[in-house]
Amino acid sequence: MISMMRHPWHRGYARNSADVGDAVQAILAHKEVHAVVMVATYHPAAAFIQQTKDAKRDLLLANVSFVGTDALGEEFRQLRPGYANGVIVTQVVPHPASHSSAVLKFRDVLSQYNPSEEPGFVSLEGYIDATIIVEGLRRAATNLTTEKLVESLESIHGLDIGLGAPLNFGPSEHQASHKVWGTVFDAQGKLQILQLE
Repeated sequence: MISMMRHPWHRGYARNSADVGDAVQAILAHKEVHAVVMVATYHPAAAFIQQTKDAKRDLLLANVSFVGTDALGEEFRQLRPGYANGVIVTQVVPHPASHSSAVLKFRDVLSQYNPSEEPGFVSLEGYIDATIIVEGLRRAATNLTTEKLVESLESIHGLDIGLGAPLNFGPSEHQASHKVWGTVFDAQGKLQILQLE
């Protein structure tokens, strides 16, 4: 978790826009702010990062996976080199170039069935989701119903598919993993693995 402030606060921007100037000025006005966690789509996030870096403010800048990592990287590549450098994006799945056994299997399956497709975060997440659904179907066995599939999925505890984190469900737990993986952009806008632990 990134938290360098005693009392975190937030600043917003107009929905469906990249008009982040007011938020940038609000952050810049507070010298005690050392880190910013953005929950924005790629275009306003890139605009915010560009403006804070142009202001020569040394901030730790982080995004959640909602930003659209590949699209944010493309935005950075269209800007001058250096804007991306050090920008963190947390992910709900490992980096598609990592070496966990689930990711290795994903890349193998992807190259087998769609060799022209580059491995990405979204397709990896879809692969993991499909793996979980197949496990739920396997557990449900015959006479499949919606209720039986839900019960089967909720019976999954400690499932190891090779992510480095077990997957767990339950009647009141419908998020298989609470693990967060880190990535960080280099100066050229390429995404690198960032160890968070």
